[in-house]
Amino acid sequence: MGADHTRPAPSTPPGVRRILVATVVPLFVVTVIATLLLWPRSAPERDPGEEAPRYHGTVTRVVTEPCPEVPESPSGQTDGPCGTVTVRVEQGPDAGKQVETPVPAGPGAPTVAVGDEIVLVKLTDPADPTVSRYDIAEHQRGKPLVWLAVLFAAAIVAFGRLRGVAALAGLVASFAILLTFVVPGISAGGSPLLVAITGSALIMFVVLYLTHGITAQTSVAVLGTLGSLVLTGILGSLAIAATHLTGFGSEEATTLSMYQRDVDLHGLLLAGIIIGSLGVLDDVTVTQAATVTELAHANPGLSRMQLYRSATRVGRAHIASTVNTIVLAYAGASLPLLLLLTADSRPVSQILTSEFLTQEIVRSAVATLGLIAAVPLTTGLAALVTAAGRGPADDTTPPADPAPRPRPPVDPDAALEALSGPRPGGPSTPAPARWPEPERSTDTAW
Repeated sequence: MGADHTRPAPSTPPGVRRILVATVVPLFVVTVIATLLLWPRSAPERDPGEEAPRYHGTVTRVVTEPCPEVPESPSGQTDGPCGTVTVRVEQGPDAGKQVETPVPAGPGAPTVAVGDEIVLVKLTDPADPTVSRYDIAEHQRGKPLVWLAVLFAAAIVAFGRLRGVAALAGLVASFAILLTFVVPGISAGGSPLLVAITGSALIMFVVLYLTHGITAQTSVAVLGTLGSLVLTGILGSLAIAATHLTGFGSEEATTLSMYQRDVDLHGLLLAGIIIGSLGVLDDVTVTQAATVTELAHANPGLSRMQLYRSATRVGRAHIASTVNTIVLAYAGASLPLLLLLTADSRPVSQILTSEFLTQEIVRSAVATLGLIAAVPLTTGLAALVTAAGRGPADDTTPPADPAPRPRPPVDPDAALEALSGPRPGGPSTPAPARWPEPERSTDTAW
């Protein structure tokens, strides 16, 4: 947002630092204690026998052929393509062997060619375990993802330098907390709301202080983010209760309920709203705190109210673009659902009030409300902290220019005598009593 976050912030008065420490440290201690209490003690056991083994392979040959005729099919033929694919198995008991599999067909089936690296799934006949065959499940995506991750990290480090390295470390910490605490905690049967709030607070503390340093400006952003998260959770609870959402608005939630019947999908929906709002809240709170600091650095004479008003104008411009970002992000993730607006024969009002679409509307609205609340909250805290202890600098009027030095008094008689006296180095000529020629220029005489 145009702020130079690499420049050290002005020193904060000791009294303000003590207040921030007395506020932030207890919140951090409470977050750590809650994390330890909610930490999953045991993960749900999975039966490996239920999943078919998967192995890597490389396509060496593809042979297509006409599909056989099927009388029941409207076109008389099965949906293609048809044929066989020869694959060299690279893992498992058949490593190094060439196996034949049918050409993948059906909705979402991968299109393969010679040289493609694919994933094979080995299927065993339940009636005769000695009989098995291979099918192509999908393409291997490990190498492209690794190169994309390397490019991603290199671009961040090249542009952000040390700040980019800190941002990558914060990203790793965020995923570590999500994968080791939030996801296992919910899977183990913990309250999704409590786990999500605790995990979000822990991510906020680690990422903000790791990325932006332990400063008063960062502490203000932490307090603003935490307050906005609490408000988002309250608004989300009220909105979900008012719209009577059950959490079964997506196919993934329905499938999850089949595997884990004790998962609270209602709380899981609210947890998703809180975690999804955290990333955008971090951006807004850090930007507002940095904006106030930069304004105070550029013009130390600004008062608290002037800092607040100026930074709020920046926040309005930020919110105007970020709100659109939130809505488009949710719309992009739910694009298949939006297509139902044109494919479904029901009235639009019924589609908009259905479970799956109401869920997306609630997500966007609650996240936006929490984001809007973050601007005045963080800006007000930053203005109080930045302007604290400045004394006379809090005055709204700029200092007046110093008064000009008074000229020494001049004696009129002495001045006339000096003007009418003889010039240095010239003949003495008395001054005329009056000007004989009024129209003549007086420059020579003077």
